[in-house]
Amino acid sequence: MEDRCFESSDSVIKYLKNDEDLIIDNHDMQMQKYDVKQIIAEKPDYLQIVNLKKFRSFKKDSIEADSEEIMEKKWKEYDSEFKIFNDKFSKQFTFSNQQKIDNIQYAFGRNQLGFWLCKIENEKPSAYFLGLSFSHYYINDVQEKPIINNGFLELEGSFVKVVKVPGLPGYDDYSAIEDGKLFKIKLDDLIKDSDNDGYNDIFENSFGLNPHNKDSDGDGTDDFNDLNPMFKSENNKFSQLYEMLLPDYGDENLRDNNYFFQVFISDCDYFHQIKPEYHVLFIPEDLKLRTQYQEITDVSLHGVGKIKKNKNNSNIFYIKEWGTSSSTDYSAEYKNGKWILEIVGGYVI
Repeated sequence: MEDRCFESSDSVIKYLKNDEDLIIDNHDMQMQKYDVKQIIAEKPDYLQIVNLKKFRSFKKDSIEADSEEIMEKKWKEYDSEFKIFNDKFSKQFTFSNQQKIDNIQYAFGRNQLGFWLCKIENEKPSAYFLGLSFSHYYINDVQEKPIINNGFLELEGSFVKVVKVPGLPGYDDYSAIEDGKLFKIKLDDLIKDSDNDGYNDIFENSFGLNPHNKDSDGDGTDDFNDLNPMFKSENNKFSQLYEMLLPDYGDENLRDNNYFFQVFISDCDYFHQIKPEYHVLFIPEDLKLRTQYQEITDVSLHGVGKIKKNKNNSNIFYIKEWGTSSSTDYSAEYKNGKWILEIVGGYVI
């Protein structure tokens, strides 16, 4: 725990390299090796890929989707078209391509974790994670055919690569590698939930949960309702410190938003033991210990670093937290049973 949570430090903060820069560098290095051959070689077993003769290109779909005229029209229609999905899923997704079959309504959903098939049946909402990294797969906003066909989810799109935009930390753009793909997943494979906890097996395998145990951390709360499903929460002063540095959403109640997660890259046991106000997941720092989806997909928007000790005062520590365009350094003093934080550095872009 000492190695995983603490760094030796002088009484002033010294960073040889920012933690978030290391994460970005690792991700960029991982992305550089991928081409069409590599993407196909590492595709999930449940995914079928069909080459289309007639197709909507990435350029056409992305340019039209981003044009001011199209976006204005789209958002005017969006709220009414997807009202039932926004209501049932509490706006946890951006929706497109709605389809109704008998008493079941489907829509394609996106959120910060990736792509989902969203379903409403008998007024009950369910979402099924596709496990297709947005680092490699682009799904067209405009699907010219129904997305559910003969027991398959079928989505037209392209293979893409991530392009980092200079001067805009945390901002990714995309470029097509190869157009004209039909991505097919059998619905039985997609909706499979071996432990009946509410998350499909693909989601649990992608993010390190146990698809065969509805309570992955054994704390008595099933994964779907557990705000910290990977690790048992504990009440200690360092877990409290990490709780104070989590992204703050004010009075917004996110506890019942079961498909919204903040994802953190950390091996620190104290960080793992937090009692959050919304759902969280953790990714190992070592690339070799990550799932294949975690290796190639950058889903962590915020981070909190290791704790640095003040060698002259055992009650004072230093810690850093960051987001996509800001970083803040804190001095943290544990006094009379609670933490007092003071900002001692940082930046905002």
